[in-house]
Amino acid sequence: MNEHALDIHHELIDRCRAGDREAHFRLYKLYSKAMYNVGFRITGNEEDAEDVLQEAFVSAFRNLESYRADATFGAWLKRIVVNKAINVLKKRKENVIAQEEDFDVPAEEPGADYRPELSVEKVRQCIDLLPDGYRSVLSLYLLEGYDHEEIAGIMGISESTSKSQLNRAKNKLKELLTSKL
Repeated sequence: MNEHALDIHHELIDRCRAGDREAHFRLYKLYSKAMYNVGFRITGNEEDAEDVLQEAFVSAFRNLESYRADATFGAWLKRIVVNKAINVLKKRKENVIAQEEDFDVPAEEPGADYRPELSVEKVRQCIDLLPDGYRSVLSLYLLEGYDHEEIAGIMGISESTSKSQLNRAKNKLKELLTSKL
């Protein structure tokens, strides 16, 4: 792949590197909403997501010279946002990775074919209720498309912990969705 195929905003990035403030603003406008959503899905908090967004853009613009265009700008920026969001979780001094005894996850009943009516809003609300560790792994895996090896590296956990956290998150989410109906 050539560089322009990977990064459609090559010219805009070059202008940012040259100090063009309008180019900075345009790049921010292009990516801010999507990056805010990434930060929010991981932190589960609007103010934290706004802080993550601002810190990520400041960091990206300060380190634009290190952007090599071996991935799209959006992918590079998303990695910064994810790392900043994980740092927020660590700073909260909450249990980022919930202990197994935190929740009694009921065994799934065989043949249970009850499917409750779900709305996107109900699912989002229930995801927001998940503990930070569960929500983070679930968001990174299902919504952001990272695999367990990548999640392990980002969060500083083992792959098996990532897998078990995802499984627990799914089970807890099912429990919350069922109880919220």
